[in-house]
Amino acid sequence: MTLPILSNDMSDAEFDRIADKAAHAAGFLKAISHEGRLMILCHLVNGEKSVTELEDLLSARQAAVSQQLSRLRLEGLVVPRRDGKAIYYRLADDRPRKMLECVYELFCKDD
Repeated sequence: MTLPILSNDMSDAEFDRIADKAAHAAGFLKAISHEGRLMILCHLVNGEKSVTELEDLLSARQAAVSQQLSRLRLEGLVVPRRDGKAIYYRLADDRPRKMLECVYELFCKDD
């Protein structure tokens, strides 16, 4: 993988395409920049969890967990599923898993 090289001779269309991707990446990074949201994603890497399960795993109140799940849902990182009164969440795709692997490599591997 190579990073794009920004230059003055780049076309406006190419620059706009890169700027759009940067905005999308910034939204993703903002969504995972909260410790609670990051921990939720860590738990969901192992599979679908109910809101109640996440509350217990995080030792957090339902309102706080729901607020963080809402942000992750808005960014398209998690997908809800309702089963009666219970709501379950899972990762929407493989992006959070890849990001968590990178974070682990950078910050946790030698611990």
